[in-house]
Amino acid sequence: MSFLSYLQGLSREKLSLKLYSCTGRDVEQALQHPEGSLESLLALLSPAAESYLEQMAQTSARLTRQRFGANIGMYLPLYLSNLCANECDYCGFSMSNRIKRKTLSLDELNAEMRVVKAMDYDSILLVSGEHETKVGIDYFSSVLPSVKSQFSYVAMEVQPLKEAEYSQLARLGLDAVMIYQETYNPQTYAQHHTRGNKQHFEYRLQTPERVARVGIDKIGLGVLLGLDDWRLDALLMGHHLAYLESNFWRSRYSVSLPRLRPCTGGISPKVELTDRGLVQLICAFRLFNHQLEISLSTRESAVLRDNLFGLGVTQLSAGSSTQPGGYLAPDTQLDQFEISDERTPTEVCAAMKVRGFNPVWKDWESAWV
Repeated sequence: MSFLSYLQGLSREKLSLKLYSCTGRDVEQALQHPEGSLESLLALLSPAAESYLEQMAQTSARLTRQRFGANIGMYLPLYLSNLCANECDYCGFSMSNRIKRKTLSLDELNAEMRVVKAMDYDSILLVSGEHETKVGIDYFSSVLPSVKSQFSYVAMEVQPLKEAEYSQLARLGLDAVMIYQETYNPQTYAQHHTRGNKQHFEYRLQTPERVARVGIDKIGLGVLLGLDDWRLDALLMGHHLAYLESNFWRSRYSVSLPRLRPCTGGISPKVELTDRGLVQLICAFRLFNHQLEISLSTRESAVLRDNLFGLGVTQLSAGSSTQPGGYLAPDTQLDQFEISDERTPTEVCAAMKVRGFNPVWKDWESAWV
């Protein structure tokens, strides 16, 4: 059974009713046996769990320290292009937005990489708008060897690709693919994706399975928190994660928990996620999955990020730019969304060390496998 079939067999109405009818006793039972239990994850994501946030946070911090030590992996997004053939009302790259469009040439990419390497990064996330003809498999195949020659770990966050195309990129050294569903509600998804290939909810939903079948090391899941009910979206992402780990256990998994941020032509959140809600999300997923990698981007404020270091986060970006060419020549007209934590990597790492955490710049070498 594909995850699409699995999802179609779930009742959103019943799950939502269970979420919002959870009691304190349900949460207490979930806290006793949270690992791997979707019933426990539901309780820990419920409004009833807010009263147990301190206990969840303490347990989450302990479990994270047991599994990952005091280490937090450092990565940086590098934007290849802001060309996009989709209409998505929450994204600054949306095709109707009148912004400057740019795709990095190989020379420009090499210049960007020199700046990034000077910041000590060895793990890179390649990002682009979704434009299959001008920024598709041919472009990715042409630039990936150069990127892989500079960075030990290379991830991509681009449009969904075919299985054969992922296989091609894996042979060129691709280590990880981040593919975010945005929301698991097909109706909400259709409201926010009104033009382009990203309209195809089902094709996007099945992308992690195509990635897993070619043996990519790590697969990242995520929802854009605020497009729909964040509690239900997070729960369904938990179902997706459990499905993938059960069927494709050779790959590692991560989740990203980005909140809807301001951008050119963007929208306001349908359901706002507070800081306490974000803490609840992080802790719930850590209790549910002890080995899961949890990423936190520069969308969040410096103060909040500093306070989240020890609660479950294992991957962090710092000094990020959300525009193509933004490290060598910043231009705010090209941004995908606004950044909240504008500190340099040095400043973020100093804050980490003061709190007893170790920034890890490299933890992967292809020769090891």
